[in-house]
Amino acid sequence: MPAAHAWRVARVTPLGELHAPPRMTAVLLRLTVQVVLVASLWDGLYAHTGTTAGLDRDQAVTYAVLAVLASRLRELDQYTGRDTVLQHLHFGTIVYWYLRPLPPRRYYALRALGEQLYGLVWALGGYAVCVAAGAVEPPASAAVAGVFALSLLLGQWVLYYVLLVLDQLCFWTVRNNAAMMILVFAQNLLSGVYAPLWFFPDWFVTLSSFLPFQATLSVPLSLYIGRIPLSDAPAELAVQAAWVVVLALFTRFLWRRAARRVISQGG
Repeated sequence: MPAAHAWRVARVTPLGELHAPPRMTAVLLRLTVQVVLVASLWDGLYAHTGTTAGLDRDQAVTYAVLAVLASRLRELDQYTGRDTVLQHLHFGTIVYWYLRPLPPRRYYALRALGEQLYGLVWALGGYAVCVAAGAVEPPASAAVAGVFALSLLLGQWVLYYVLLVLDQLCFWTVRNNAAMMILVFAQNLLSGVYAPLWFFPDWFVTLSSFLPFQATLSVPLSLYIGRIPLSDAPAELAVQAAWVVVLALFTRFLWRRAARRVISQGG
């Protein structure tokens, strides 16, 4: 596939935001409010204590702010542009994904890549501002920074496949808005977006260890703040890589099965 064609596909969703300045302003405002609120929340929670669950105030605030910034990597609004799999299935336009010379699996991957690269620009900009403002502690060493970057890359790769599985489920359920919202909430909860996993009960932590969700965000951020030492990093990275392989094979199988489920409902 020519690079020019791949680039046009990758920028489909980001262009929807770039061509709408009010949407960009709203994103900036929402991101700023989220960072300020979570930083204030965790700062307040640690106002009368030094260390909780093995975490001090700076580590907790850094984790919370980085979780907000990382969530921006895949937060582009596809629904407004009627470009979600759920919408395409409902209106019958999913059939065009199978009529193009470009296979649906590759189109989906390129579009997701463009979204993540665009979101990365926002996240890096927010990270630079937060470090300068003292809301986020810099990595303890160059080794920690390198391991964190690699873990974050693997985590985003796992997240891509997790979200792909959620979208692929639409081929079997068609009308599942509520189910999708529940699954997205579960993904955020089990990945440590709302709060670090070690604040949850032991049974919850044990359950999450058998699922891919914590590999998306909890592991990279735990490496960054030092909750997971560098000596344990190889094992954690290996688990993340294993989830990438397992989910890649599983989603490839689902793509083949989904092609047999293409129907037109409505429009």
